[in-house]
Amino acid sequence: GRRAQLLKGLPATSTVEENSAAGVSVYNFNVTVSPLASEGVAILPTIVNSNPLTEAFDIESKGGLEFRVITTGNPVLDYETMPKSFDLQIFVEDTTGRTDLNILTIRVTDKNEHPVFRGNVAIQTVTIYVLEGTPPQRIYQVDAADPENGKLKYSLLPATVPFSIRKSGAIFSTKEFDYEKDPHCYFLNITVTDPDGLNSTTTVNINIININDERPYFITKQRIYRIPEEQSPGTIVANITAKDPDDEDSPSRLFYSIQSSDRHFAINPATGVLQVTGRIDRDALPLRLHPNISLIVRVEDGLSSEHASEMQITIIIDDVNDNAPECNPSAFRKEANENTTPGTFLVDLRNYCKDIDVDPSNNQFHFTGLSGFGSNNFALESALSGRLVMTGTIDLENPANPGIEVYTLTVRVQDTAHPNYSSKYSFYISFDNIIYIYIRIKPVNEFFPVFRNLSYVFSVSEITKVGSSIGRVHAIDKDWPPNVITYSIIAGAGNRDYTNIFWINPTKGDVRILARLDYETTQKHIFTVQASDQEKSTTASVTVNVLEVNDEEPVCSPNFFSLQIPVNLAVGTNINGFRIECQDRDSDPRSFRYFINEGNENSHFIFSPSAGSNTSHLILASRFDYESGLDTNWIYSLRIHITDDNLVSTRDKTTHLIKTATVTLSIRVIPNPTTATTTTPGFTVVTKRENLYSPSVWYVPFVVTLGSLLLLGLLGYLGLLLLSRLRSRGPPAGKARGTPLYVFLSVEKKKPKKEVAVTMTKINTVFDGEARDPVTGRMYEFNTRSGARRWKKSNEPLQPMLAMQVMSSATENSGQGVDRVEASSRKEPSEKKKELTAATKPAVKPSAGQPETPGPAGLRLQNKKEESEDVGLSSPALQGRN
Repeated sequence: GRRAQLLKGLPATSTVEENSAAGVSVYNFNVTVSPLASEGVAILPTIVNSNPLTEAFDIESKGGLEFRVITTGNPVLDYETMPKSFDLQIFVEDTTGRTDLNILTIRVTDKNEHPVFRGNVAIQTVTIYVLEGTPPQRIYQVDAADPENGKLKYSLLPATVPFSIRKSGAIFSTKEFDYEKDPHCYFLNITVTDPDGLNSTTTVNINIININDERPYFITKQRIYRIPEEQSPGTIVANITAKDPDDEDSPSRLFYSIQSSDRHFAINPATGVLQVTGRIDRDALPLRLHPNISLIVRVEDGLSSEHASEMQITIIIDDVNDNAPECNPSAFRKEANENTTPGTFLVDLRNYCKDIDVDPSNNQFHFTGLSGFGSNNFALESALSGRLVMTGTIDLENPANPGIEVYTLTVRVQDTAHPNYSSKYSFYISFDNIIYIYIRIKPVNEFFPVFRNLSYVFSVSEITKVGSSIGRVHAIDKDWPPNVITYSIIAGAGNRDYTNIFWINPTKGDVRILARLDYETTQKHIFTVQASDQEKSTTASVTVNVLEVNDEEPVCSPNFFSLQIPVNLAVGTNINGFRIECQDRDSDPRSFRYFINEGNENSHFIFSPSAGSNTSHLILASRFDYESGLDTNWIYSLRIHITDDNLVSTRDKTTHLIKTATVTLSIRVIPNPTTATTTTPGFTVVTKRENLYSPSVWYVPFVVTLGSLLLLGLLGYLGLLLLSRLRSRGPPAGKARGTPLYVFLSVEKKKPKKEVAVTMTKINTVFDGEARDPVTGRMYEFNTRSGARRWKKSNEPLQPMLAMQVMSSATENSGQGVDRVEASSRKEPSEKKKELTAATKPAVKPSAGQPETPGPAGLRLQNKKEESEDVGLSSPALQGRN
């Protein structure tokens, strides 16, 4: 086709910010078609090529022949990793065959992004383990990076934990931990912040590991025990107990042992129970002569540990009649279901008993004395047979039933011959060489668990700590003995943020919270709990009403601000129009109170209103008095507290939760400039200002030099015009010394001309303010009147406020006001002062409240710097802005 100018607005250059989402408009343009192209555009504007190659941009129609270039979001533009500029070739063709191809240059601009963590902390919550007794040292290194390569700052919360973080991100412990005294776990929130205040936060968990560093000690006080001879093996003689400070919150890990050599007793190494292990015959040696047995009991907190204690105990053996019948085996165990039919056979004792006496008259025995609690439910068929049978029905749920699961029966096996030695058989426990018999009634699960309430309602404050118990559900089982009931939450205990907000103790039914409750988000939680006895189960509903508490503190903006005010500011003035705006999610704005907690020396500042509003202004309450010495501080750092207790009575403030927000204000008081007036009339007033800049700011000398060249050219041209008019005129006479003079240029010849003499004075610029550069972070000083700046040296104090301004004026006979002119020039001390006269024209008086400005023929000159000399003319309005 034929090449024509169809793309209107191209070629062009546009910008787009990095990380822009899909659909962001980058540039708009139109398509113009030939009048002969009746059907419009044959090929819509299309990106046919890009340099570098990218698919990040596309063209869409805005309607008609208007189009715009937009971002596609694929890929997302990244200033740090992608090219900074793209040239898009856009092609269009109308229906007549006319085509056009133009380039749109798109530059990607940088956007500050949040810093990112690297390493393990970026993908998970890191858990660090520290042994107790470890001295303070570095325990972990947090690594983060800023996409803009800014210098990052690390901080750690809460501030009360015994840990610190360095500038490098290294976490150090600050104390030596004692597991028995200190918390066992710490949760640290690590925040990394870039120079612009963007931050990211991660969590680091620190667990203190217990070590074995304490010696166990005995808590059993008794040292002498007495037992009869012929005790069955397993008989408990004593229960020796000890305690280890290292096992405060864990099961005991103590090991007991007997150090002395003895075959009669043994101690359970885990429980410390001292038992009989062998036959003790009081009639045999050496017990016949010495019936006392001494044992050394040792306790240690490990099989090979050096932490141990020892204790000596004495056991006295008492003599008994020991020639009794013997039965074997030593244990008789039998189970019977409840409601077993009466007459059921349980055990035949004669099959297990015999008398070791050789004499037949002495080896006969019989069974007598069936006794024990509940023995009326059992009986021996005959004294000789020893057959034990059930005589009644045992229903464990029957109120008349004693509720015993294990029936302990005592049967005496007695010699028929004198002296009727006997033995007893118990149904309860069994050890080797000891005869014990017991009958256990096995319960049958007949009933469902039943909750005491069909539904439960708990009211919980929203500030209740996570892990706190908020109530208890309870179910009963009519089976006896009661079955072990297990509680569980089967539905409704979570939300979209947490899978489980509540937890129930499976054995006790205590309901606890696992996540922080928030009244402002959810006022009521309803879930279902289940009680189960492993075979049968039932459910109940639980409603948790969240009670509102003042747990949100006011959020105020700004939370930090710097102000500068003149020393002569009028009392009652809203300082720089500053105001604080506060919001609180759970408090009425009328509840806010504003007060200055610290830094308000001599009470110069107040807030109005001080309460009852979400907005308050900073007001000057009293004037500054530095001359008498009452005030000495030029910089006030005010700490403002905003509380939400304005609507709470004084009586209730002790019990109510009160939240406080904090705002910091930095206020610099600027002294009045001092004025030095020349005493010699007829001289031009020249104010010398010296602006110092850092050589690293390359553009400053370039701009100053270019501006100075333009200004010198303009001054030269004006000087030629002035010389032609002032050549025949001299300085005005009769002027009072120090009277301000005014300089004007006029093109009207009908007005009377005024001769002006301007006095020249050389002074130095004073830097009376300081601030931090947001890009480099370095401190610089500035002049509050001229705006001049220079980098601040680290060891250089701030200069006091000093400004010198000398003015002279001339008044028209007609009474009309004229503008002031200040000319500044830096000259060598040896240079002579020059005189400058100019014809003046009356200026139009400004309206009330407006600064004076030159008339149509007036001329305003701005300060510029050229080869160490500053020459300029400015109006008072410009002087103030400088």
